[in-house]
Amino acid sequence: MTTRREVLGWLAGLGAAVALPGRAEAATNVTAVRGVTLIDSSGVRPNTTIVVADNRIVATNPKTLPPEATTLNLHGKFVIPGLWDMHVHGAHLERITLPLCLVNGVTGFREMWGFPQIYDLRDRIERGETAGPKLVVGSAIIDGPHSTLPGATIAATPEEGRQAVRDATQADFIKVYSYLDRQTLEAIADECEKRNITFAGHCSNHVSMQDASDLGQRTFEHMYGLPLATSVKETQLRQAIAQLPLDPANPFAWFKQVLDIERQATLSHSRSKAERLANRLRRNNSALCPTMVTMRVFSSPADRFANDPRIKYMPTFYRDFWRDSLKNWAPTTEQEIRQQADFLQRRMEQTGEMHDHGVEILLGTDAGSPYTFPGFSVHDELELLTEAGLSPKAALNAGTQNTTIKPGAEANLVVLDANPLRDIRNTKRIHTVVARGKVLGPQQRRQMLADVEKAAQEPFPPQARMCC
Repeated sequence: MTTRREVLGWLAGLGAAVALPGRAEAATNVTAVRGVTLIDSSGVRPNTTIVVADNRIVATNPKTLPPEATTLNLHGKFVIPGLWDMHVHGAHLERITLPLCLVNGVTGFREMWGFPQIYDLRDRIERGETAGPKLVVGSAIIDGPHSTLPGATIAATPEEGRQAVRDATQADFIKVYSYLDRQTLEAIADECEKRNITFAGHCSNHVSMQDASDLGQRTFEHMYGLPLATSVKETQLRQAIAQLPLDPANPFAWFKQVLDIERQATLSHSRSKAERLANRLRRNNSALCPTMVTMRVFSSPADRFANDPRIKYMPTFYRDFWRDSLKNWAPTTEQEIRQQADFLQRRMEQTGEMHDHGVEILLGTDAGSPYTFPGFSVHDELELLTEAGLSPKAALNAGTQNTTIKPGAEANLVVLDANPLRDIRNTKRIHTVVARGKVLGPQQRRQMLADVEKAAQEPFPPQARMCC
């Protein structure tokens, strides 16, 4: 290990200037990753050397290496920036979610339901007290009356919507949901603008994607609202939604009827409407986070993924929770199974179409939902993005926040044994992860997985906030 002063002296010799945290006397971890093909948003750079000091990239392809640097000779390997999962639930399961993300190269994620325990965890990670990915944490979920979510913050009036935003003092963004009416969503959007905070989440069933985007909604999750927004029958179908009876004792039944209307909307898809929608989303800087991997589960027979071997890494109570929650979702008859498979395929194609029109697509999994696994499912989502029509390079950009590895960037890297541009499934072939400058080699990653498997067998109290 060398000192910060020595690293700064070496950088000065290169004519470079990169800020490093800490005192001049502090010891600094310096690692040089040599001989790799670097793939990032700037392109492909063969035979690259990347120098990391603490949590920063300090040089690429320097003529000399810093004193006493740990050198990893990884010729023939491929490096991508650390991956991001933009839709996760379960950070509170620290011994499960955090290490599973890190071993799979996920060095940052967006936690979609915030509460005090997770805000505290986010801050502990930032202070270096807990090892984990960078967390961006939402507010408590804000929903309208008859919400299907126990524990959601109910905003039945515009003023209640405003107050929910005011109360979210620790949140990085505001999370909105399916049952908000137009006036309340407008009030939430206005309050967010006043407080300089973004809002994201479900496309409300009472507000079109076009209008929500105009209000400032930053991301739309799960492909909800997209089929309606691109249908030539949108007006008639929205009238049908408005006329649906809602039983307060069973609000999920209403939600499923809305989903079936969205399925019908895919049958009247308009390319010209899709292009106009894309122009609007681009203008408003709104992105889509399709979470195809969990939508695939909800569109499949309930037992299709029940024997996934990765379930050994999840707390045992998840098995019962996932099985029971799918009873309300899964198709059962042959006709329903065919319809849902077709519905999923059409929505994926529409997502690919939005990408072709320049709309930002974000990689998200909804980890915590049935058979959607922290870390692991990111690689499944990358594969589904390519099935939807994105190139491997575009899918990687969606999963890495379009990051460029350059001096000053955070030191989050994933070393792969094979080229992901030839086959996106090669992102699963992880050799080493560098997370906040800490090197997690093959042995460390195997040990982390073993520790998670052991922790998963320990008693966990059931948690209500596991998906949405």
